[in-house]
Amino acid sequence: MNIKLYTVAAVIITLTTLSCTNSKMKENNPLLVKSENIYGAPAFNKFKNEHYKAAFQKAIELAKSNIELITSTSVEPTFENTIVALEFAGMELSSVSSIFFNLNEANTDSVMQDIALEVSPMITEYSNDIMLNEALFEKVKVVYENRNSANLTKEQIRLTEETYKGFARNGAELKGEARDKYREISTQLSKLTLMFGQNVLAATNKFTMNLEDSTLLDGLPQFVIDGAAAEAKERNLNGWVFTLHGPSYGPFMQYSTNRELREKMWRAYNSKSFNDEFDNREIIQNIVELRMNRARLLGFATHAQYVLENNMASTPENVNTFIEELLLKTIAPAKKEVAQITKYANTKGFKGELMPWDFGYWSEQYKNEKYAINDQMLKPYFRLESVEKAIFSLADSLFGLTFNQNNTIPVYHNDVKVFEVRDASGKFISLLYVDYFPRESKRGGAWMTTFRDQFFFKGEEHRPFVSLVCNFTKPTENAPSLLTFNEFTTLLHEFGHALHGMLAEGNYPSLTGTNVVRDFVELPSQIMENWATESEFLKSFAKHYETGEDIPQELISKIIDARNFLGGYSNVRQLTFAMNDMAWHNLSETSKTSDVMEFEKAATLKARVLPFIDSVCMSTSFGHIFSGGYSAGYYSYKWAEVLEADAFSLFKEKGIFNKEVAESFRANILSKGNLEDAAVLYRNFRGRDPRPEALIEKFGLNKF
Repeated sequence: MNIKLYTVAAVIITLTTLSCTNSKMKENNPLLVKSENIYGAPAFNKFKNEHYKAAFQKAIELAKSNIELITSTSVEPTFENTIVALEFAGMELSSVSSIFFNLNEANTDSVMQDIALEVSPMITEYSNDIMLNEALFEKVKVVYENRNSANLTKEQIRLTEETYKGFARNGAELKGEARDKYREISTQLSKLTLMFGQNVLAATNKFTMNLEDSTLLDGLPQFVIDGAAAEAKERNLNGWVFTLHGPSYGPFMQYSTNRELREKMWRAYNSKSFNDEFDNREIIQNIVELRMNRARLLGFATHAQYVLENNMASTPENVNTFIEELLLKTIAPAKKEVAQITKYANTKGFKGELMPWDFGYWSEQYKNEKYAINDQMLKPYFRLESVEKAIFSLADSLFGLTFNQNNTIPVYHNDVKVFEVRDASGKFISLLYVDYFPRESKRGGAWMTTFRDQFFFKGEEHRPFVSLVCNFTKPTENAPSLLTFNEFTTLLHEFGHALHGMLAEGNYPSLTGTNVVRDFVELPSQIMENWATESEFLKSFAKHYETGEDIPQELISKIIDARNFLGGYSNVRQLTFAMNDMAWHNLSETSKTSDVMEFEKAATLKARVLPFIDSVCMSTSFGHIFSGGYSAGYYSYKWAEVLEADAFSLFKEKGIFNKEVAESFRANILSKGNLEDAAVLYRNFRGRDPRPEALIEKFGLNKF
């Protein structure tokens, strides 16, 4: 998943520091002074909680002064004195925001969470002050209306159009009471989305299952047992501790033979922030209503209509048609797969209907028997250090990039490593921060973000600082960090986002890197997943961490044979999330949402292939759409899968390490950011529009 921080309604998205004042407040605050580290890397070793609020206050003050300079001049508005000046007006605020909010996701504490709730309305107010500034908008409008006769470059015209669009989509044309209402809604939403995420993190951290009877560990591989023992030791408890964090929860559900404990874990995981002390139901209803009301103020019937205007899909109708057509092609295979797993479980003595807490276990047993492959067999060949080196080598083979760890650059946690990234000519490309392991101060999942985007300022290029944050299996006393195959694929996915950020080329930060429409941003990440099942790539690095032996060809063949295992089921599962998202955000009235669980149940009914369980609810912990920027956009994972399946077919045709294809992908996709419409960029790479059939063919679902 990709995470970007849009601090000023996607107009000022700059992650650097501009020296504008010599005030004592600025000099004494490490967040506001120019970093003395190499490349200007953030001075994480100097940042303390007491610095953040003061830094936000000062940065907002400086940004307001810069805006005042733009609006107060009597000089005719031009691209330079208006659009460019606005692009860089909030540099310090963007720098402080990118550092603080990224750390609030990856290494937070209760003090930071309180600060986040306090400063978010301040940032929203500042954003509204810009977007609702009539004098400023009039100047932007003048440049926009004269853009085609002002001798501007293609990139400058694009920035002018995107800036104007940002104003129009964020209330600039509202008047009087509507303008005041927009301000109020924006402020409320900034608080509620933060509260939603904080509740999910708290609910995740609160649950633990402490087992002291070793017979309850039946079926669990040694790596799972060792991890649970290490978790118990960290908590000063006896026995084994299991949590709702991915490296603990996932393997437990796959391998534990104890159905009662699987049900306990499943219910806890799927009822986070539902009918508990961290309940998000009312927050969801408020967020949905506020988003709907904001969309109406801006002239849209629904929030989905508002969001999708900018995306490749363009309308809710197109998204729903896309979902329905893909569901039609995958629901029968999914039901057949569930029937196969059920029949298999019955032959092993299971009686009755498979429940959701049974499916992971029995499908793993079936896969192990049918393909003779499981994570316990694969993990020894996927030592984290080896995987990391292999992915870096892949980037070198494709794009000529090298990665060298720099231990002198400060980090925000001892787990974090920093790499200097250079191209084949030796040019500095980016810093890459990697943060692999779970902790209570980090939210779940995996994501890429930036501490600084790529851009030019006053003739000097600022290269990006990219961060990869994951929650992988931690090393134990008995073994290093050994990745499951899913974790290996996840790292490839997030590294694809990182490439998109690192290889950015452009002048203006709001147009570079991953600052693209939501249903295009997943293309670079999802295409990288394909290498996970390519024999030639696996042979290049996968060695047993104890014996050093190469992964056997037989095992690679099994990986390839099993890659489409449950392809229908996994597609339908993703479509379920997309359907739920669109149901929440394509509402024109909220009276139907009084019961969050029942609303979700009705929204996803057509995609259900396992029994619905009362007293659980996915929506209350669905951070992607209620706190993570994917509202009315979760479909984009499947949309981008169509793009990547079609795009990767060119690599398959020419060679998976083909430098000519890789260079074209870099030149037309990875480096271009938002310099052109996504559909144009894709056609420039592929020579045509994508073939939707490519996704069905990839999963072998055309055979059903």
